[in-house]
Amino acid sequence: MNPWPDTRILDLLGIELPIIQAPMAGATGSAMVIAASNAGALGSMPAAMLSIEQLRAELNVIRQHSQHPFNVNFFCHQPPMADEQRARQWKNLLEPYYRELGADFDAPTPVSNRAPFDAAACAVVEEFCPEVVSFHFGLPEKSLLDRVKATGAKVLSSATTVDEAIWLEQHGCDAIIAMGYEAGGHRGMFLSNDLSSQVGTFALVPQMVDAVSVPVIAAGGIGDARGIVAAFALGASAVLLGTAYLFTPEAKVSASHHRALRSAKESETALTNIFTGRPARGILNRVMRELGPISPAAPAFPMAGGALMPLRAKGEADFSNLWAGQALRLGIELPTAELTRRLADEALALMSRR
Repeated sequence: MNPWPDTRILDLLGIELPIIQAPMAGATGSAMVIAASNAGALGSMPAAMLSIEQLRAELNVIRQHSQHPFNVNFFCHQPPMADEQRARQWKNLLEPYYRELGADFDAPTPVSNRAPFDAAACAVVEEFCPEVVSFHFGLPEKSLLDRVKATGAKVLSSATTVDEAIWLEQHGCDAIIAMGYEAGGHRGMFLSNDLSSQVGTFALVPQMVDAVSVPVIAAGGIGDARGIVAAFALGASAVLLGTAYLFTPEAKVSASHHRALRSAKESETALTNIFTGRPARGILNRVMRELGPISPAAPAFPMAGGALMPLRAKGEADFSNLWAGQALRLGIELPTAELTRRLADEALALMSRR
């Protein structure tokens, strides 16, 4: 008999543990995905910052080293129209930092990009047939989604409100990630740009569970076994953890990000749009404090980060996005596989005492 109180995600995705390792673009590579999946969880490979060739290479490595289900995650935003005036105004706002750090203000501005899901990415999905494909910022157009589903993949996406969850179910999601306000990284919001509409995990999960018929996966502020047990008590069928996996040796984080994760307080994260143009939660640093953290001057997603790249090269910690959720102080330094098993074992032990 399966020891978990809700096995719908286990049955749907073909995994042993109701734990999903979050797809963290820039911090997650094939090594983390392989370790998480081989431990019984669902490893998740982020594709938004990879070229098609890089994505194909990573998926090849995963298939070579794991026979277990895994997830590939894509962004599905609409690329913005070019706005040279806004880009110029944004760079002018950053000019004092260029002068201070000795960066070349007059050099062409680098391009900061996150690739949306398109036909080329869909072709990679058709080539590798990952068991799960997940999306952020809604879902892709129907023709592409139909192609994904035709591979046999189960489709997940993030919702930050009940309305978004209902929309995702109506448009074909097999399960929905309830992304609470506490979560690190980019908010998955797509029906509204209003940050005041965002809901905490413990309020969001039970209302979402009541509103949709597909399984709900809790995300945001869950960093240990206690959070997993609480998520199940609220009706979730699984949990998605991101920040907890940033403490593993498989996480590809910079030295400054590594230090910040280990020293920041729970009150020292904030939502900011200055690194990409969309709200995302990260650890407060100099540029967030001095410019925002929410700045109306930031160019539309994903273009805001380009002008910050030369500054990041000169003063990394002060000008880099240090993504993390509010439960960062619960992080422990263990390899991905060991962390995954420990979280599951401790959660089951706590449930058995209830």
